[in-house]
Amino acid sequence: MGHTDVVNVDPAKWTHPPFSADRDGGYIYGRGTLDDRPHVVGALMALLKLKRDPVPLDRDVIFLAEAGEEGNPMLGAEYMVTEHFDAIDAEYCLAEGAGVVRKGGKVRYASVETAEKVPNGIDMIARGPSGHGSRPLQTNAVVHLARAVAAVAAWQPPVVLNDTTRTFFQRLAEVSEPDVAKHYRDVVSQDPAAVAGADAWLRANEPNYASMLRTSVSPNIIQGGYRPNVIPSEAKATLDVRFRPGDNYDQFLADLTRVVADPAVELRFNGWPPSITGKPRVASISRIDNEAFAVIEGTLKKHYGVTVLPVMGTGATDMAFVRTKGVQCYGFGPAADEEDGPKGFGAHSDQERILEAELYRFVHLTVDLTTALASAPH
Repeated sequence: MGHTDVVNVDPAKWTHPPFSADRDGGYIYGRGTLDDRPHVVGALMALLKLKRDPVPLDRDVIFLAEAGEEGNPMLGAEYMVTEHFDAIDAEYCLAEGAGVVRKGGKVRYASVETAEKVPNGIDMIARGPSGHGSRPLQTNAVVHLARAVAAVAAWQPPVVLNDTTRTFFQRLAEVSEPDVAKHYRDVVSQDPAAVAGADAWLRANEPNYASMLRTSVSPNIIQGGYRPNVIPSEAKATLDVRFRPGDNYDQFLADLTRVVADPAVELRFNGWPPSITGKPRVASISRIDNEAFAVIEGTLKKHYGVTVLPVMGTGATDMAFVRTKGVQCYGFGPAADEEDGPKGFGAHSDQERILEAELYRFVHLTVDLTTALASAPH
């Protein structure tokens, strides 16, 4: 499965035209070169290779190239799962969501997404009487909202590990420098003080890894007021909440309401992201003790010769919809430089790029992986 849609571009900010696929200095530049054209190309080439060889198959191989992943899955994967699942019903699903990490030009480790957090937005709405700005009110909705945002930002839901995240940190420690590896080992220890210390370090230094530990909350939009001299009667903050698998949404909303502890502030789910069914997305975990993960791990080791880490994605992919049908889903991806993102060359950036050699290697990886999972035993 690969998605053909990409995020917006501002052509004026691009050195290379965003849809040119310019080749320069060993890289291919363009929107979607990382997210998600490699999977579209790799899957297509895998089908062609299976047909051309031809390879005797023991399983069907289905290629879904869909749109809408970047903002409207109701026209893409969710639509297919809801309306036409019989066309894509499968034992396993391979898609984006992880990749191979390079640092200093050398491959550090490979990752496989076996779980992902799912987004469900929450609005906090503070209300109070409006009035003249020259006469400050203790009931000012903006003030109540500001306190609520500060309370939510200061609160941290408890650390909860699963098979994927526990294995991720254990294996990451094996390929990391000793001073950093200590934090990874501490976070999976049974010592509450060590876990708390590692959690604090991760939140300060590696927020992506910290987000794997819990359901996360990020206040991203604040709206309130329309004139400098008018106290507004309402102010709203929108929270981006990413739920880990297994969380009870209603219980979380109740916990968050207790954290805010202000009757002037209402908390409610806002229906983001939109859905065909009108129901929030549900997170689930794929197994790491089955044939599919073993084959993926073995194929990655064959091509890259490094440790393979199962990972829980903190963003969102279309695999979340497929997993709801009981399909075991695994995300993988091409090698990319760890330094590229901060430099502005990562996915969704204005200079998105992929190493040309790594695109070719990823295509070969996809062909080998598909063949290993689907071909008839000799």
